[in-house]
Amino acid sequence: MMKKEKLLVAKIGGNIIEDEKALAKFLEDFSKVEGPKILVHGGGKSATQLASKLGVKTEMIDGRRITSAENLDIVVMTYAGLLNKILVAGLQKHNCNALGLTGADANVIVAEKRPVQFIDYGYVGDIIHVNNNIIQAFLNQEITPVFCAVTHDTNGQLLNTNADTIASEIAAAMSVDYEVSLFYCFELKGVLENIDDKDSVIEHINLEKYSELRDAQIIANGMLPKLQNCFDALQKNVHKVHIANADFIKDNTTKHTTLSL
Repeated sequence: MMKKEKLLVAKIGGNIIEDEKALAKFLEDFSKVEGPKILVHGGGKSATQLASKLGVKTEMIDGRRITSAENLDIVVMTYAGLLNKILVAGLQKHNCNALGLTGADANVIVAEKRPVQFIDYGYVGDIIHVNNNIIQAFLNQEITPVFCAVTHDTNGQLLNTNADTIASEIAAAMSVDYEVSLFYCFELKGVLENIDDKDSVIEHINLEKYSELRDAQIIANGMLPKLQNCFDALQKNVHKVHIANADFIKDNTTKHTTLSL
């Protein structure tokens, strides 16, 4: 069997995006990664700040944003506009030819509005399909796609979609043709055993360990859905999944968390 080409899918969060120096360093390091690569970004804090300036209330439940029509406008302006283009321009600075995308562009990520069960999340999308052929066409042209956390439903409706989930679903879709490594980059070194000790990194987490940590409430809130996305990716044939800080992009021997089934 012919060996698959390696592909890096990296997701960065708001704390790095909002730190000008950290972001500049990450983009420089990311641009130097050889071979095909994809960047996915969030930016919830920036959206919340803009909403506050505009007098629009932001409501969160268990760390997840309730996306009203007004909030959706702000999310699209922030994610698909300012933040996405800052990242694209930052990569171009380092000769990494990048293209900013929402899921609506080239029909690349189709989602559906999350059905109301116990909570009405508003205009939040759950991913149905990732068009991996379109993404591969960009990669074949040595273009690095930069995805923001906005999808669409093919009926003209844009939807706010969790960036961690977008990264996981893109990584899974691209695993058909590539050996994919998925990297969740944030400000900490990895998943911590003690939130007050920044060096207490849990270096390996499998499904059994994940259950133990969850039951012991060592991991909770925002980290739970992130880890679930990690395991979803692994179950869909993503080769490797890591949670680490930005230094990992240039030196994967730095202390970090590796996930396995």
